[in-house]
Amino acid sequence: MQLDDIREALEERRPLPASAIPVLWEAPDEVLSELATAERDRRHPPGRATYLVMAIVNYTNVCVARCDYCAFYRLPNKPGSYLLTLEEVCERIDLLRSFGGRMVGFNGGFHPKLRIRDYAELFAAVRARYPDMAFYEMTVAEFVYSCKVSQVSFAHGARVLADHGVRWVTGGGAEILVPSFRERHSPLKTTVDEFYEAQRAILEAGLGSTATMVIGFDETLEERIEHLVRLRDFQDQVGGLLPSFLCWTYKPYNTELGGGEIGTREYLRWLAVCRLFLHNIDHVRASVLTRNEDALLGLRYGADDFDLPTEDEVTRSAGATIHHDFERILQAARAAGYEPTLREPFPVRTRPAVG
Repeated sequence: MQLDDIREALEERRPLPASAIPVLWEAPDEVLSELATAERDRRHPPGRATYLVMAIVNYTNVCVARCDYCAFYRLPNKPGSYLLTLEEVCERIDLLRSFGGRMVGFNGGFHPKLRIRDYAELFAAVRARYPDMAFYEMTVAEFVYSCKVSQVSFAHGARVLADHGVRWVTGGGAEILVPSFRERHSPLKTTVDEFYEAQRAILEAGLGSTATMVIGFDETLEERIEHLVRLRDFQDQVGGLLPSFLCWTYKPYNTELGGGEIGTREYLRWLAVCRLFLHNIDHVRASVLTRNEDALLGLRYGADDFDLPTEDEVTRSAGATIHHDFERILQAARAAGYEPTLREPFPVRTRPAVG
């Protein structure tokens, strides 16, 4: 394809083929920004960006996956390992509420002693104490491991969560969902097939989920493309049930993998590619957590939504900095030409009834 072919396809609302991505990747910045902004404005009010104030509560850092890009995990019974009590979890939620936050995401590790019912009971207790809050209760990767440890199918595990009132299992733990990448960096973690099989079971149980991606390791352009192609195909297969896609960047500090961080320009350009290729996902979200104010330049490259995070030990362990001067961050959105608007948490999507 040539750029003119891509423009025509976008204007006619036709999905781009994978062969368009290398062409877009070679396009000038201003072209990517123009195309992605036009695509964004077809879906969302021009000049407006939405956001949430939220926390990611890391209830345990015990994990046996040993991913080489993670600075957060500790092996079981090793110095520094922890598992928060319910009261300690609630202290974190109270801190978020003091900032006016409305949503909590939970993210931990592959804890070999936690069964799927343990998670379900924790989340039920938290929701009972905070009925006015929204929760993203765990990640797909944790769900896969917990089902294995519990010796239950993904469908059964999803039913246990649903029966305890769980509403969301986010798409966290995806990183680069390509076998070659996972064999290099996280061979003990969830496989690509397991991830999508589990996410399908989660959606079929009536729970919500999301799509994520992390870039800036040593992944190739071909691996990034494969991630997007498979994600878009999955979204088609499940009838568009994933409302949003969040892309953030690898933080290399204190990790076994090490390396450096990609620049803001590369991040913005990849956001634009994602917005243009993922025609069947409504919201593309920029990562303040890993890019700080620079993430809001992503609003000029197709992003329409972002978080103001109050905490997340996973990324902070690897070098992320979290600022609570939210007005400064919101001003960065205004400087990019977008008025930030506080939104409600996304509703869970369900398939329409037949007949």
